[in-house]
Amino acid sequence: MRLRFAAILIAVLLASAISPGVQAQNPDNMMPEDSEALARKILGQTVTTLGGPAYLQARGLQCTGRLAQFEHSGNLAGYTIFRNYWSFPDKNRAEYETKSSKLGMLSVLVGSIPVKGGTMVQVYSGDQGWSLDRGGVSPLTPDMIEQFQESLKRSVDQLLRYRMTNEDLTIRYGGLDLIDMLPVDLVDITDSQERKFRLAIRRSDHVLIRSVVKTPDQVRGDIIEDVTVFANYHTIGGVLVPLQITRVRDGRRIFQVFYDACAVNPALAADFFTQEGLEKRFAQTASHKDKERAAKEKEQQDNN
Repeated sequence: MRLRFAAILIAVLLASAISPGVQAQNPDNMMPEDSEALARKILGQTVTTLGGPAYLQARGLQCTGRLAQFEHSGNLAGYTIFRNYWSFPDKNRAEYETKSSKLGMLSVLVGSIPVKGGTMVQVYSGDQGWSLDRGGVSPLTPDMIEQFQESLKRSVDQLLRYRMTNEDLTIRYGGLDLIDMLPVDLVDITDSQERKFRLAIRRSDHVLIRSVVKTPDQVRGDIIEDVTVFANYHTIGGVLVPLQITRVRDGRRIFQVFYDACAVNPALAADFFTQEGLEKRFAQTASHKDKERAAKEKEQQDNN
């Protein structure tokens, strides 16, 4: 305990040297309007660090890398090649390259899909979605669409880009903490549906390094906690992009992404986030055997 106290004291002194005005603030003694003003100031510094206008006005993002999957025990289950595309604010396309079905299920960024081997694609476009695999193109379930919509509401990028000025949010300064022995400022945000965000922003450079989102689960009657850790930032197209992202849900590690390369505002085909675009890809790349299998499955579904 003494060692931890000494470390905290040293960090506070360092933080005071960096930003004495913020260090002097005790969140428990601040008036709500002062707490919100300080929190918004810190968030403004973070947005500036992330790229300012280039970050706020970004139209899309394209990244490629590896996706690590974890078993319920927490052990590493394996890796898959992962390509992730965004057209902001609400279109996403995730592509997975797997050699076999040993991974079982992919617990991915938005939704979950069974692993069949080969190329698998999920596309979300607002309140619609489709998947492509060796069996062809099929609509995503309403539950998966709902999961995607909820993931947008838990996204820090969505929060900073679109929600700060368009929603009635409660914003407060949460005080000083230590992460990896470095001082961070905490900002607490609560939305109208009682999602509670706690953002950890590194005091030395205003970089967001962790978010904790607590969401009421109406089905289970408890709280879902998502912890996201952001690391290995690189400036790409004027935007600071984390190339390593780790997600932990209710204490269990869900996935970890290691991006090799990203592009801001990529040039994508007009039908890239549509069912028609997936069907065109299947027609161009699927084997004759897979096309026959898909045709038979469609015929059976139509007959039923």
